[in-house]
Amino acid sequence: MKREKRPQVVMITGASAGIGRATAQAFAKRQACIGLLARGREGLEGAKMEVEKLVEMAAEKLDHEFGPIDIWVNNAMASVFSPIMEMTAAEYRRVTEVTYLGYVWGTLAALHRMRPRKRGVIVHVGSALAYRGIPLQSAYCAAKHAILGFTDSLRCELIHEKSNIHVCMVEMPAVNTPQFAWVKNRLPHQAQPVPPIYQPEVAAEAIVFAATHRRRKIYVGTPTVMAIIANKTVPAYLDHYLARTGYDSQQTDKPKDPNQPDNLWSPVPKDFGAHGAFDGQARKFSFQLWLDINRPLYLMIILVITAAIVAFLVMHSQSQRREEPKRETSVSTQPVFEETSRRPIMSE
Repeated sequence: MKREKRPQVVMITGASAGIGRATAQAFAKRQACIGLLARGREGLEGAKMEVEKLVEMAAEKLDHEFGPIDIWVNNAMASVFSPIMEMTAAEYRRVTEVTYLGYVWGTLAALHRMRPRKRGVIVHVGSALAYRGIPLQSAYCAAKHAILGFTDSLRCELIHEKSNIHVCMVEMPAVNTPQFAWVKNRLPHQAQPVPPIYQPEVAAEAIVFAATHRRRKIYVGTPTVMAIIANKTVPAYLDHYLARTGYDSQQTDKPKDPNQPDNLWSPVPKDFGAHGAFDGQARKFSFQLWLDINRPLYLMIILVITAAIVAFLVMHSQSQRREEPKRETSVSTQPVFEETSRRPIMSE
């Protein structure tokens, strides 16, 4: 009798909106059993507890109700749009606790369950800002840099243990999420993601792929790849470029709403969904991501095209050789006589 395949069990942090919300929908289409962890009302019964304890409780509950956790997606984040000199120590601490330490606590909760079973996948939702800091989001950029270092250390230790637990980091571009409607903002205008902007479903596609394929890292969107390469090659140029453009590119033309609530210290009581206010600008498809996901296919296509070009050049060269006029060579059939002087033979 064929055993029925168990649905995947997935835990997603930061699942109430944006990328987390879109990722939950993407896994739901795969008929996975999903645990959603967020600071919204659904997960707020333990809000007075330490975040680490809350994460552990959620993991235990999911593990008990659906079975062993197969995939853990760390996605929770918080940010503040503000010049550094106007930030407070408490704000830096809060962003670090949510955006960086949230990943650490989530990873520990996942490892406590995956290591005894010697299997599982942990996906860290990263950012191009893990490689290149930008003005006005210093706390968020620092937290994303920290996640990158933590992930590298974790991966090395798992390899040392010869563990079958896989860790992947998905580096994101600017995404049309609702966070810009609730992020703490000290700028004169409404905050926005730095264009070009992608829809959260593009990010969710990359996360689902990362969770089901053993890739070390996945980059989403050409801007992410370009930012990382540029920071490796011309970092000083980027310093000056972002100093000129980084302020305007993170703000719309509309003045900031002075009454806009923010979710830095507590969740905003509203269902924002997956999409933000930038549907008109956001891209629904990333050709770069398609190439990354379909790497074997396009490598095969490149090989076929290269082979076809080589074959054409060889055939063209042979054809040219056949068409060259034969050189005329004249060969004389007359015998060649050498004139010699004959001397009479004299006898003594």
